[in-house]
Formats: sequence, C-alpha cells, structure tokens
Amino acid sequence: MVNRIYILGFMGVGKSTTAKALARKLGYDFMDTDKLLEKKYKININNFFSKYGEELFREIEHGTLLETFNHNKCVIATGGGLPCYFDAMDKINVNGLSILLQMDDKSIMNRLMASKQKRPLINDLSEEELLNFVEKELNSRKKYYEKASLTIPALNLNIDHLVAKISEHNSY
Repeated sequence: MVNRIYILGFMGVGKSTTAKALARKLGYDFMDTDKLLEKKYKININNFFSKYGEELFREIEHGTLLETFNHNKCVIATGGGLPCYFDAMDKINVNGLSILLQMDDKSIMNRLMASKQKRPLINDLSEEELLNFVEKELNSRKKYYEKASLTIPALNLNIDHLVAKISEHNSY
C-alpha cells in the first residue's frame, strides 16, 4: 500500500470525513492540512483569512503541505484550494497518491448551504452567489484537480470501494 494518500476536492465534498474513515480502515494516521496549520499558528482559518489575507494563507498552507512529506503511513485531507497553488499537485503526486473526491456544483452548493461550518471564501454569499462561486472556482481548479491519480465520486462514497480502487491503482 502507498505510504501517503492525499484526499483532494472542493470544500464541502467530504475530504476530512473520507480521509478519517480511510485512515482508520488502513490503520494509517489521519492528518488535515487546515488543522495542522491552525495548531501550528494558533489561529483558525477564518481568522487567518480575515487578518492576513488569502495570499499569505496560501504560502503558509503550502509549507504545511511540505511538512506532510516527513510522515509515513498517513491519509491527509487537504484544503480545497491547496492543490491549485505553487507546484502543489506535482509535489503531492511525487510524494504520495492523490485522490480527488468529485461532486457536481449543485450538490456542493446544497452541502455548503446546509453546513453550519464557517468558510472564509463563502461566509456572506446568497444561494445564487454561492452557486456562481462554486461553478467559477470548480472551473478554475479543474486543471489542477485533473492531475489527481484517482478520481472518485464523493456522493455515497463507500470506503471499502475506495480501498479497492487504491489497491487496483497500486497494482499497475
């Protein structure tokens, strides 16, 4: 089995939930780049965005990604935008297996509207604005997300099915 597995995808697709379940199933450690960043800098993502802006956040987020390369037997949930900055996708693919959790824009919007979690990029958007944002961001991130080693539908995801896909991919 691969040493590091990176779970990628847009906000709200279930990266952290999937990564935790997969780590448990494989007996691997679970890591979340957002949580690592929050712990290291003692500030939550929302406050970081408000106080320092997205540009500095992306730089620090990239540094957090690089730190994950020092860990073995782990499943890492990334921030939704992490693969889209610097050379993150190339580095992820060199250092582990990347899995994109894919979901259509309307399903993402519905999940985000139903979520109580605060997210810095969408906090004050109406439903229509949110759908437009999701469509636009998914389109701009597509070229990065397409570099993932595996793409898996996020709706009704079955962890045993995901493990089988990973094993299948590793046998090539």
